[in-house]
Amino acid sequence: MESNCRIPVACCRPRILLLHALFWGLVSLRVFGAALLSEEKTTAVKPVVAPCWLLENFVVLEECNRCTDFNAKTQTVCRETGYVELVNCTKTSRQEYKSCRSALMEDHLFWKFEAAMLALTVVFAVLVVIRQRWLDRLASEKVRRQIESI
Repeated sequence: MESNCRIPVACCRPRILLLHALFWGLVSLRVFGAALLSEEKTTAVKPVVAPCWLLENFVVLEECNRCTDFNAKTQTVCRETGYVELVNCTKTSRQEYKSCRSALMEDHLFWKFEAAMLALTVVFAVLVVIRQRWLDRLASEKVRRQIESI
């Protein structure tokens, strides 16, 4: 009578079973350890107050300017785009910095995108030409072999 077991015999060796147990033990330790660490971090998180320009109307006091190197390291609003503008909220009369996108940065990003697309177009056009030549060569060799066999 044959066995219905579909596990290969090589997987049942003690060394393999030990390696599987060790691997899955480390994986589960990593997963449960990360879950425990994330629970500890969530209890210590302070609530974040939304900036006033999200909640009320504002007036732009200074137009969009590039952040200095010092401000880029110290202010969190500079890290998003590298540009900030000074705004004054109308109700609370608070002045805050708001991240913005400058026209110069957008123009630069647009031309970088265009250059990347042009480069990809050239690369794939060359690949198409190379593949077409290769297929033409294969077809002509096949025709030559058929003619020689006659």
